[in-house]
Amino acid sequence: MKTRSALLLGSLSAALVAFALTAPRGVAADKVDPVADAKAFQNFFFQKFPDVKHEDFVNGPYSMNADMKRQWQEKEEFPPYEFALDAGKEMFATPFKNGKSYADCFPNGGIGIRQNYPYFDTGEGKVVTLELALNRCREANGEAPYSYVKDEMASLTAYMAYTSRGKLMDIKIPDDPRALEAFENGKRYFYPRRGQMNFSCASCHVQSPGERIRTETLAPALGILNAMPIYRSEWSGMGTTSRRFVTCNSQTRAVPLEPQSDEYRDVEYFLSYVANGLPISGPGARP
Repeated sequence: MKTRSALLLGSLSAALVAFALTAPRGVAADKVDPVADAKAFQNFFFQKFPDVKHEDFVNGPYSMNADMKRQWQEKEEFPPYEFALDAGKEMFATPFKNGKSYADCFPNGGIGIRQNYPYFDTGEGKVVTLELALNRCREANGEAPYSYVKDEMASLTAYMAYTSRGKLMDIKIPDDPRALEAFENGKRYFYPRRGQMNFSCASCHVQSPGERIRTETLAPALGILNAMPIYRSEWSGMGTTSRRFVTCNSQTRAVPLEPQSDEYRDVEYFLSYVANGLPISGPGARP
């Protein structure tokens, strides 16, 4: 029975990756089916890890290992990201030099909206992430943009994520062929191997979640962005989604892209959409 299950999971893994890689570039918009893709993506993880509660996938490696989960739950009583929450709350409430604030740039004053980002802007024809929207807000009000990989951006997004904790990821794909193309572009970036290590994002987070690389337990791709931003012990600090993408490319010895490049925004759109229905858990903490 175990052999049969292993064969089934191996077939599922191969089928999911093959399914992703067979989509040709420039695929016709009417051939892209994000709803079916998201269902297949989630079912893959639900079948591979039948003992993991669906909503627990957003807790990354802690959903894969009972001992790690117990230690993490104890740590959550005094979470290592608390300093970023406090800093982000203060930054969010501090007016710009012109008297306006972040709350003037976002729906609902910026509170409880993390689950709706990234979104596809039909006017611009591109994906807009929360990090990008925050910097656009700053620049529109005469302030210099923050680095996408440094503490200020991580603190702001940590606070905004915290106000959305428990809300279900709810990413929309509007009736626009450019939005479908952005989703498909994100999928195409996620699966191919690259870099000197010849790893893809899926090599670690679809084919190998729960396994270890050196001291790190690999997180499942499902819900991986619901916990962003994160405090990482190996960083001794906070990291944004942009920082995580750059780091992943560097770890596989691939050439990282510019933070908030179209490719990174599209892969964030893809990974967020396929996590629809799972709760926001950010900010998170990882080893």
